[in-house]
Amino acid sequence: MLNQIKDLAKKLAPRLIEIRRHIHAHPELSGQEYQTSAFVAGVLSSSGLHVQEGIGKTGVIGELRVNSSDERLLAIRTDMDALPIQERTGLEYASRAEGVMHACGHDVHTTVGLGTAMILSQMAEELSGRIRFLFQPAEEIAQGASWMVEDGAMKNVSAILGVHVFPSIPAGSIGVRYGALTAAADDLEILIIGESGHGARPHEAVDAIWIASQVITALQQAISRTQNPLRPVVLTIGQINGGRAPNVIADKVRLLGTVRSLHPETRAQLPNWIENIVASVCHSYGARYQVNYHQGVPSVQNDYALTQLLQSVGEEAWSSDRVQVLPEPSLGAEDFSVYLEHAPGSMFRLGVGYKERIINHPLHHPEFEVDETAIITGVVTMAYAAYKYWHNSQT
Repeated sequence: MLNQIKDLAKKLAPRLIEIRRHIHAHPELSGQEYQTSAFVAGVLSSSGLHVQEGIGKTGVIGELRVNSSDERLLAIRTDMDALPIQERTGLEYASRAEGVMHACGHDVHTTVGLGTAMILSQMAEELSGRIRFLFQPAEEIAQGASWMVEDGAMKNVSAILGVHVFPSIPAGSIGVRYGALTAAADDLEILIIGESGHGARPHEAVDAIWIASQVITALQQAISRTQNPLRPVVLTIGQINGGRAPNVIADKVRLLGTVRSLHPETRAQLPNWIENIVASVCHSYGARYQVNYHQGVPSVQNDYALTQLLQSVGEEAWSSDRVQVLPEPSLGAEDFSVYLEHAPGSMFRLGVGYKERIINHPLHHPEFEVDETAIITGVVTMAYAAYKYWHNSQT
């Protein structure tokens, strides 16, 4: 069966590269994936899948239905949106949309999903259960997965698999991670409210800018002294707004940031921990405050049995030296975690780095490129994992 999948993938390779380059040249931002969705739906329909459009606003579902008594339903999720980045690769198929780029590899993800669907549709008689392909919008703003779930994308799903490109792994290899793969990502807003005054008489005012700087410093220092270093927390203030003139003491400052964590217990206590520090600093200097903490997506926690399935499939398909068991998680976020609240799942890393290059630019970089030979690695791995899912007693 593996050889059959590899043969089909080899025949499809030129078409898959064509698909990837088309999607790369026509990127669309989160929630605006209209052309991409229509293109995806067309490819799925031509492959004989039952297609639903407009799922999760601009998402697409393609379902491969087979005659089987096995009621399990396997979902395969890929994402479609691009980033607000001006591409600087110089590729002939570079983005034609000003200021928009597939700098996170979602064009590759979509292609892997389509290639997997195209192969498995030709092997439907060999499958023991249904497969549902989820082509998700708006991953970059961490909302698309929730939109898809709200529209029933996870109804009756027994397990789900996902993929994400990884430039630090060479093309032709994959990475698997047991347990935590990515971090929970939460949004933080802090308002510091002081009293305005003349810049020459600070003793008559309550300087919100200076107090805000103390708050930032206190938070960063407290992480290293009060948080368990074996349970990492990253708090980044990425935006500061305040003040009206250089000689006027600001009466209000707004801080916006992101908070990343891996452990649910740590995450649960972060809102109170942050507010206590902000309150202590503000009370010391006579300011008022407001803390707004919004929980975003949780951490991706890969299911052990499904991760073991991906590892064994990768080793059988490519050899053990081309499968890396990743020792560390990422503090980046992925809303694949939302699906895991409804069914067990696992996401693997697809190596897309060029072996001969000294530097492979990271995700979200304007010069980010992928070695397109990785597409076949992703398609074969995913298709064979889907096939083996029905024949693996551990799942």
